Amino acid sequence: MGLREAAQAALAGTTDPDPILQRRLHAPVPTESAAATDAEERLVVACLAASVPVPRPNLAAAVRTSLARWEAEHPGKLVEVRVPPFGAIQIGIVGVASAHTRGTPPNVVETDAATWLALTSGQLTWQQALAGHRVRASGAHADLADLLPA
Repeated sequence: MGLREAAQAALAGTTDPDPILQRRLHAPVPTESAAATDAEERLVVACLAASVPVPRPNLAAAVRTSLARWEAEHPGKLVEVRVPPFGAIQIGIVGVASAHTRGTPPNVVETDAATWLALTSGQLTWQQALAGHRVRASGAHADLADLLPA
């Protein structure tokens, strides 16, 4: 069963369906690959927020899409962001020199897929993730609060 079918089945069994998930399910499916991956990412985020099980391939694709976007939006090698087992990237922070070239960087952020997608979609704040022990951050510059949506 695919992601859309799983989400539709979950909605069919509830008397109070999640409006965001409903909107994502009924949105037209884009035909261009970049727009399609962004739309799938948004659908995965909506499913996770509504506690709808997400198939592993869809979860992996959503994480990789968001990581690729972050890598493009924040070029550099100052902080390594890890979302095992789906991916890891190195990003920069404006105003801070990015000089790391080999081995484990001094600034590392690691979290699970659901937390990462909640952070990057604005459903979870950096402070909430830290307080809930949902993210591990080490290093002087391993604070992503200013890079995440408000």
